[in-house]
Amino acid sequence: MSSKAENSAPSTAAATPTRRTFGEPWPEFNEGLAYHDLVRPSDAGLTLIEFYSRKYKNSAPLQGWLQRIQNEQITIDGRVVSNPDASLSPGAQLLYHRLPWKEPNAPYVLEVLFEDDDLIALNKPSGLQVLPGGLFQQRTVLTQLQWRASKMSSLSSSGEPHPVPVHRLGRGTSGILLCAKTKHAKSRLSAYFADGTSIVQEKRYSNVEVMRVRKILKIYRALVSGVINEDELVIEQPIGMVRYPGVAKGLYVASPSGKPALSNVRVLERQVEKNCTLVEQVEIQSGRPHQIRIHLSFIGHPLIGDPLYIDGGQPMCFDPDLIDESFAQDGGYRRPENPVPGDCGYNLHAHKLALPHPITDELIAINAPLPSILKASQEC
Repeated sequence: MSSKAENSAPSTAAATPTRRTFGEPWPEFNEGLAYHDLVRPSDAGLTLIEFYSRKYKNSAPLQGWLQRIQNEQITIDGRVVSNPDASLSPGAQLLYHRLPWKEPNAPYVLEVLFEDDDLIALNKPSGLQVLPGGLFQQRTVLTQLQWRASKMSSLSSSGEPHPVPVHRLGRGTSGILLCAKTKHAKSRLSAYFADGTSIVQEKRYSNVEVMRVRKILKIYRALVSGVINEDELVIEQPIGMVRYPGVAKGLYVASPSGKPALSNVRVLERQVEKNCTLVEQVEIQSGRPHQIRIHLSFIGHPLIGDPLYIDGGQPMCFDPDLIDESFAQDGGYRRPENPVPGDCGYNLHAHKLALPHPITDELIAINAPLPSILKASQEC
């Protein structure tokens, strides 16, 4: 285990990172997944195909579930069942085994920006997902943290805790990711992230009040299309959800009926000849998913390279009622043709973060080195 506050000075963690890295190459195929279900009395009498096609209709179309059943990937009380019309009894134990698959390419090396006994701050590369979801079940930050902790535990008689991320960054977003190494630290850090959101949601805030109450300050760098005339902007646009093909729970967009959201934007450099603007201090006070991408596109300046959001904080043209019922080799839906939130290509970096230490209350200031494209001319 590393020593307490490796990067720290007497009162504040130093901004100079240690540049330590870790990461194991991904195996070609993951280990597949096992999904467990207990048949409730309300589901008794349903057939096997009825149960899965109704409860997990976002996982696969009807024909896909038929393929999985006939492929002997499902057991009832430990017995393989290939008959889709098998009737279910209350209390029966179901197990669906998703076969191993080759996940899309993803980076695996993570840089440690700060670490002590309670938390670890990582510099996440663009293209790496934070938590399992969709096609990425193994190739995630969480997996690399677990592998690292297991390796360190084998070298220490006392063992190491398994760190877990306490917030998310989009797969295409790079920069600072905070992870907790203890339950107490996780609880405190989660509370920090919730503070600003609750103030904004209750609509009883001013920007000064939010900054005073919120314990975490996050500053991002982003490169947006077009030239922003104002030096500073405050964006207050609610964010809601719409039905969207390929996104089971729906897509976050700018919506008058959505939840309150607040962002501050400061122009750092206007690149008139390239028709783009470098912005900094995109301080998320409310932390809605994809908030920076949505808010900047809402004001007519979507992130350069964003494959999903366009002017107005909406996705590119799509038909929400068009669902592709064809299925892939494993029975699940094919990868949608429309862009989805996890697609990369945009330039967004979680550059700076400041917070009180979850245990000691010491102020910690962390910087993640900037990609060259997000540096102002005087920084190059």
